[in-house]
Amino acid sequence: MTTLDIKKLSNNLGAEVLGVDTDRLLRDDGLADACMTALEKHGVLLFRKINVDDRTQVEFCRKLGTLINFSRFPPYDAEEVMEISFDPSNPNAEYLASNDFWHIDGLLDKIAPKASVMSARVTADRGGETEFASTYAAYEALSDDDKKLFADLRVVHTFAAIQRLTYPDPTPTQLKEWASRREVEHPLVWQHESGRQSLVFGATTSHVVGMDFDESRALLDDLEKRATTQELVYRHTWSEGDLVIWDNSGLVHRACEFDRSEPRRMHRSTLVGHEIIK
Repeated sequence: MTTLDIKKLSNNLGAEVLGVDTDRLLRDDGLADACMTALEKHGVLLFRKINVDDRTQVEFCRKLGTLINFSRFPPYDAEEVMEISFDPSNPNAEYLASNDFWHIDGLLDKIAPKASVMSARVTADRGGETEFASTYAAYEALSDDDKKLFADLRVVHTFAAIQRLTYPDPTPTQLKEWASRREVEHPLVWQHESGRQSLVFGATTSHVVGMDFDESRALLDDLEKRATTQELVYRHTWSEGDLVIWDNSGLVHRACEFDRSEPRRMHRSTLVGHEIIK
């Protein structure tokens, strides 16, 4: 059985995996299972300056699970890799701006991705860190009264909700495009197959079903604020060559500000989820 040499990155979240190089990523048949077990415990795994190329990243990620195909999102070097950058040639740049707000990837789908894997190819001179906070810990920190209150609440998630944070005065074209995207309703409390419970919140939230809009916004904003206080957050400062895996079903994350004229470029692969949020 493969064992990992682990170094905790903070008191609450994150661990660095030591002693693994690209050769071991590809040849250690037990490494992927060991990583997924560690991911469940630590939420974020860091392979510092491992310097993978796209082929190695994809080959290792396939050992972790089924990957989302990003061939509809050029430019890309491999079909299972999405470029995260503000390069003018990247057609996703307009939407990536909203990554600065706390979110869970894929909440506008019925089944959110299980995990994401991101490697740093070009880093910003200043800023551009990624922050993570546990939605499991957010649930566990609730009072018993809040747990009862939230148990049956359902929340509407929309593309417009997250985009309005970046574009508060949208154009008619933007409004039309946002309205074409699906709205999804999720429970506020996710009952995982593992028996654990987490909260489903972030920038895609619009409102709580059946509740006054302003009242529901106050509730959702307060939850996010409590769950992302400084002592609960792991902030990763990227170095070129770093590779990070995070548990998308148990975390919110966001990118920190940086000069978007700089050529910051990350390559992300995403593991297909299997749990319906219920």
